[in-house]
Amino acid sequence: MNDNISFVGYEISPDAFSLCNQRKTDRLDYKLANLFEDISSYYDIVMAIDVMEHIEDYFGFLRNLKKKGDYKILHIPLDMSVQTVLRMSPIIYGLKKVGHIHYFSKETALETLKDTGYEIIDYFYTPGAIDLPIKSIKSLLLKLPRKIGFKINQNLTVRIFGGYSLIVLAI
Repeated sequence: MNDNISFVGYEISPDAFSLCNQRKTDRLDYKLANLFEDISSYYDIVMAIDVMEHIEDYFGFLRNLKKKGDYKILHIPLDMSVQTVLRMSPIIYGLKKVGHIHYFSKETALETLKDTGYEIIDYFYTPGAIDLPIKSIKSLLLKLPRKIGFKINQNLTVRIFGGYSLIVLAI
């Protein structure tokens, strides 16, 4: 393993990079670069935060990413839920306003990683719809069932109500 830990943004906003760079230390470095342009680059940890759902060939992206580091941390929005499929407006919003061209459930996200050669070490949900600012009255109405349901049965709540993402640690 390398002595330094580097996080390289495949596509990252300059504002996010600026925030990261403020936390730079002698053992932690951040770079804003296209990870795949340098064929010799290899890192201890590679992060892909909210990337898969934007990339047309996400299978190819994941196969290439696998070659770039020992550990991968992926954050994957779980836009596929019963309520989003029934309403469809959240999916259309994701496509038109946010640029999501692929949609995942926990199961499809994890299977995609396995299909592209990853071994899943661990994963957990992140509650974006609960922790982030409320964007609509519908989101506000779903906040309480999401919170209560998550305490009772995480998987079922995420599958029915959505509003969560998945953090995955893989090799």
